[in-house]
Amino acid sequence: MNLTEQLRRYSGQERDVAEAILREVMPKLHEAAVKALRREYVAAPLSPTELISEAWLRSLHKGQWQVNSRNHFYAIAAVAMRRVLIDLARSRMATSHGSGVAPLSLEEQAPVVQSGEANPESLVHLGTLMDRLDKEDPEAARVVDMHYFAGFSVTEIAEMTGWSERQVRSRWKKGQNWLKDRL
Repeated sequence: MNLTEQLRRYSGQERDVAEAILREVMPKLHEAAVKALRREYVAAPLSPTELISEAWLRSLHKGQWQVNSRNHFYAIAAVAMRRVLIDLARSRMATSHGSGVAPLSLEEQAPVVQSGEANPESLVHLGTLMDRLDKEDPEAARVVDMHYFAGFSVTEIAEMTGWSERQVRSRWKKGQNWLKDRL
């Protein structure tokens, strides 16, 4: 049975396929988590395994989503990782609230999309903007999630979505510009 069929069975509440799914997707999820955490370490000091576990426990294991394909699963996983990173950043901000740390201005947050370095405040702000982008342009948001948060390359995203590399680059640029304009 291929991964797509296993994922469909799992999302249809057949929990017996979970181990087989995890064995198959773990290498790619681990690679994505390493890339995401390399960029977000200041805001989210987790190990790749912890990030995957949190994403799985919070979102993916519930099976309340309908997966269409292996590629759709990885897109869902990218969003789940983003949510974990942003929730952790929110939690870290709440813990340090009132600790004398001044909030960042928008000018100080702007480099987050370009530099790949984030602190909890900029990551939370970016998460809020990603929610808005998802409402306005879901395809651009999907590419930003997969490229920026999950660390997939343009080629990998093209393979996962069925879009051409040119279409992926265009959506990445559109999403990136949309975010820069609002940061």
